[in-house]
Amino acid sequence: MSHQTGIEADQDLKQFFSECKSKSVRTLAVMIKDEKLVRHSWKPVSGKWEDDYTNQVLPLLEEKTPRYVFFRHDSGSSSLSDDWLLLLWSPEDSPIRFKMLYASTKATLKRQFGSTKIKEEVFVSCAEDATLAFYEKYKQSSKAPAPLTSQEEELLEVKRQEVNPDIGINTKHQTMTGLNFPLSNQAIQAVSSFTKGDLQYVRLFIDLTEEKIEVEAQKSSLSVSELPGQVPETNARYHLYRFDHNWEGDYIHSVVFVYSMPGYVCPIKERMVYSSCTNTLTAYMVSNHLLNIARKIEIGEGSELTEEFLLEEIHPKQNLHKPKFSKPKGPAHRGNKRLTK
Repeated sequence: MSHQTGIEADQDLKQFFSECKSKSVRTLAVMIKDEKLVRHSWKPVSGKWEDDYTNQVLPLLEEKTPRYVFFRHDSGSSSLSDDWLLLLWSPEDSPIRFKMLYASTKATLKRQFGSTKIKEEVFVSCAEDATLAFYEKYKQSSKAPAPLTSQEEELLEVKRQEVNPDIGINTKHQTMTGLNFPLSNQAIQAVSSFTKGDLQYVRLFIDLTEEKIEVEAQKSSLSVSELPGQVPETNARYHLYRFDHNWEGDYIHSVVFVYSMPGYVCPIKERMVYSSCTNTLTAYMVSNHLLNIARKIEIGEGSELTEEFLLEEIHPKQNLHKPKFSKPKGPAHRGNKRLTK
């Protein structure tokens, strides 16, 4: 809670506050003198508010002298409005005592002027920050939403995509089909070569600026031990890999689609775009290139891609032993059995 100084407007300033309702006043400067808020000067309307701001406000900002400046805006039409800007001029080279005095008295000044009339407040300590260009930038930035953390952005996106859980006879469920970014000519050629068996590995990435899927790397031969080194640590990627291996006496060529996403290292937009494009990309490969994908895998880091991991994903172990159901024992000391006819 800020401390109040007890300084109030003198009778002349209070009277002038009521005259400001006449809408002929454009600029009013107020200063503290002899422990009173007094009128320093005022200017009438002479043109557009942009011109009056430059011609009337800037000359009031004197060195080493704090000051309050009220400035009236124009309304959407040609008439004036009751929307006022309160500018607290507190130059850096002014004494600390004056800075604290003006800051502590501002609440009283607003109350006596009429707080509901003041639509904006600006604190200025150097003349460069009081120019019209800087003020317009301030107005634009004040309209922008407050910055959010990555967790807050993710939570906000989840809330946007929430579906009404009410279920009835005529309920229609909202579904998200996913994004469908086109593949570049180089990416199409790489997928086609992979399908024909000319390539063993292809890495794809999404160009977020062009909204297109591009090819980043392709290899005609790649061992399983070299596969983890192809996974970036800071960016999401798609990987196509032909896993050649022996299984139960047969030599098998299994196509694995890997979606690598290194967690919160990636920006929220990149995570959501890659996640939304996964299904549409694999569907395109299956339908347009007749690619037989044995397994789709999502990983967080490249070290997960071991030979044991791929074998477990492609050939999951099946538990053939089914234990027989054993009847539970009855309670102890339940008495003699009763005979019924």
